[in-house]
Amino acid sequence: MKSRLIRKLHRWLGLFFSVSILMASGSGVIHNVMTRTQAPPPSARPSGEGMDVKAIKITVPEAISNLTPETAGESGVQAVNLRSIGGRPWYQVYTAASEAPRYVSAVDGRVDPTLDETYAAEIATRFLNGKDVSKTDFLTAFNSEYLNIFRILPVYRFDVGDELETRVYVSTTTGSVTRHTDRRRQFEATIFTRFHKLGFIPNKDLRDLVLTSMTFGTFLVACLGLFLFAATRRRKR
Repeated sequence: MKSRLIRKLHRWLGLFFSVSILMASGSGVIHNVMTRTQAPPPSARPSGEGMDVKAIKITVPEAISNLTPETAGESGVQAVNLRSIGGRPWYQVYTAASEAPRYVSAVDGRVDPTLDETYAAEIATRFLNGKDVSKTDFLTAFNSEYLNIFRILPVYRFDVGDELETRVYVSTTTGSVTRHTDRRRQFEATIFTRFHKLGFIPNKDLRDLVLTSMTFGTFLVACLGLFLFAATRRRKR
């Protein structure tokens, strides 16, 4: 009786949880296809076409003193990067009082509050070999296309406007493109996300619960199968 009950459980649970096996195997096939059809993630390489260090006339303390009183002073500064923007050296200043970086010219100490977007567009244009780009979004949270696997926020999104619907995501913090995609690449990535991570479920908590339940169910079916194999093997002996 016990063996018969386990056999029925194995059969019906196996039929139910075979959906997870089908989805996992399907995502594996799609993943192999993507490794052949999609380029690897962009490398985080330094931005700019070189820097004329002799043009730097302003020191870091002098640059900081040109910011507003709320962000001036070394105590409020978290990080300072030297960036080449438009062929000129700029200090990129991160402070505790501002979420966005501040930019101070390393040549004359001028502060430019709009330079972050300009810098991002320059990174995107250089990555795409000089193609014209237009800003279409500024992300402070992950979405269905720019997933948390890309890790870096905030990022700008720039579109080329070509037939492929090419678009890139740019981080001025790293000075690099964090994601490069187009219509075909995103189609493959969307299928993979829906198969592998149940991306069609919008709520993350519910999605994690379903994934965990399906994985545990598959584990349970495998355990029942091993038990039945051992039981029938003893009976035959």
